[in-house]
Amino acid sequence: MNPHDNALAAVGVDAEDEQIYRDLLRRPRATLHELAAHTGRTTVALRRAFARLEALGLVSRMAGRPVRFLATRPDVAVSALISRREEGLAQARLAALAMLAETPRTQNHSPEELVEVVQGRAAVVQRFTQLQQAATGEILVLDRPPYAQDPSEQNVAEMERLAHGLQVRGIYDASALEVPGKLRLAQESVAAGEQARVSPEVPMKLAIADRRTAILPLSTDESAHADSAVIVHSSTLLDALVALFEVLWRSALPLPARPLDAPSGGPADLPDPELFTLLAAGLKDEAVARQLGVSLRTVHRRVSEMMERLGARTRFQAGLLAARRGWWGDDGRRHG
Repeated sequence: MNPHDNALAAVGVDAEDEQIYRDLLRRPRATLHELAAHTGRTTVALRRAFARLEALGLVSRMAGRPVRFLATRPDVAVSALISRREEGLAQARLAALAMLAETPRTQNHSPEELVEVVQGRAAVVQRFTQLQQAATGEILVLDRPPYAQDPSEQNVAEMERLAHGLQVRGIYDASALEVPGKLRLAQESVAAGEQARVSPEVPMKLAIADRRTAILPLSTDESAHADSAVIVHSSTLLDALVALFEVLWRSALPLPARPLDAPSGGPADLPDPELFTLLAAGLKDEAVARQLGVSLRTVHRRVSEMMERLGARTRFQAGLLAARRGWWGDDGRRHG
């Protein structure tokens, strides 16, 4: 058995016991001695393994002689183990809340209680994931490169939380949407329920959970941006970070969702919300053409047509006028 095939490790079954369970599934009528001969294990080792598997509900002992064990149907057995594990996690969560309630709280918190420093890219990713999972009401995000995780892959944890009703508001820096594939991923998040906007200049990366905890880079050096982070707990500093987010939110432009199967372009007489969002956010024409999958000439033509139609002198003004005229339809409603 390939050691990487330990599919049941997540429910507490080690690789050796899983292989024995698989052997028993393939040979449901085999005796203990037959299984020992086939697997090369001793009957003593098998008895110990079956004792562990029996405790997990994966096998049961059959009556009579010689000694035989019956494998429980995998779908039934594994579902029961998953339920047991979920109950355990729920109890652990309640225990954590009880521990928090027992923790003495004072009016004057020391600085080390309000701010934590996290070192190492893996640790930063882990704390950000924990912040997402712990949030119960809302997450506020400022998004800009560089990234600790692969920017071409969707944030699965966020998508799962959105599906369970978590509110997410994100402001993307224009440079983020120049990363290949980032616009598509952002639009998928919007389609899943994220409220997203774009700004020509997002000053830093930031995530705030329930207005109680924030995470942001420790260093301003982009080469080390994702290698360390600061965790800020409830304090006037956190209040200032929330206020900063709200100021940026009011001045940012909505990022419209686009159906995944919709064409990038459209009839010349229809407004293009993606085009205005990207241009008003500060992306260059070449980057816009690349993101939308159209030619540079098409971008130039549509920009000229729409700015003339709106009577706008600048791209940012065109974006604001388009939003005020309701050219973004239902997406504008979705983004507040």
